[in-house]
Amino acid sequence: MRVTVLGSSGSVIGPESAASGYLLTVDGHQPVVLDFGPGVLGALQRVHDPNDVTVMLSHLHADHCLDLPGLLVWRRYHPVPASVRVPLWGPQGTGARIGAASSEYAGQIDDITDTFDVHHWAEGEPVELGPLTVVPTRVAHPPETYGMRITDPDGRVLAFSGDTAECDAVVDLARDADVFLCEASWTHAPDERPPGLHLSGTEAGRIATKAGVWSLVLTHIPPWTSVDDVVAEATAEFAGPIDVARPGRVFDV
Repeated sequence: MRVTVLGSSGSVIGPESAASGYLLTVDGHQPVVLDFGPGVLGALQRVHDPNDVTVMLSHLHADHCLDLPGLLVWRRYHPVPASVRVPLWGPQGTGARIGAASSEYAGQIDDITDTFDVHHWAEGEPVELGPLTVVPTRVAHPPETYGMRITDPDGRVLAFSGDTAECDAVVDLARDADVFLCEASWTHAPDERPPGLHLSGTEAGRIATKAGVWSLVLTHIPPWTSVDDVVAEATAEFAGPIDVARPGRVFDV
């Protein structure tokens, strides 16, 4: 499994990065895009045909899903339109959320089922997406949000935290993962941050150590947070390899 970072900016699109989006590829199989935040469609065009990707969403905050209306336009109105619907996996309400954002009329919902075959995650229930097995796990973040444990045909594991606060669920889903793609939205200041919302670099490193992961890739760092400070915090807590998800970076799991 290969992970290509399409976007990694946290909470909003950044000056040098789209919001959350990651292309997962296994040779000979249809690619999967994990999250589809603002700017991801443009980044995807550089590396793959947008007509030919499955999409899965961790949750329905705007920075993780709201380039999907653009993908809807691409698939409907491209001179060579998509010939088949593609799977779209997400939390309950995914079709209505994307349909509301796609409608040209306020208060109405565009029927996106001509383009997307919409499915909903069930806690802990494995989903087979081509050669990948995806196990969604509810994590500590409003609204309904899933981290994911993704296993390729060789048994290699990518763990994705989703957006989450520190919790047992994210430690369990990351257990012994080869690559742990983990959000780290701010530096560690427990008395200054709202509880139960996101991770600091300290917490990301601490979770990686508890879970016994092989390598840690930090992501979802907003434009207003120091990347260097987040990495320094994680390094103090985790002794293994640490990298940062930057647009265009490729990680082999």
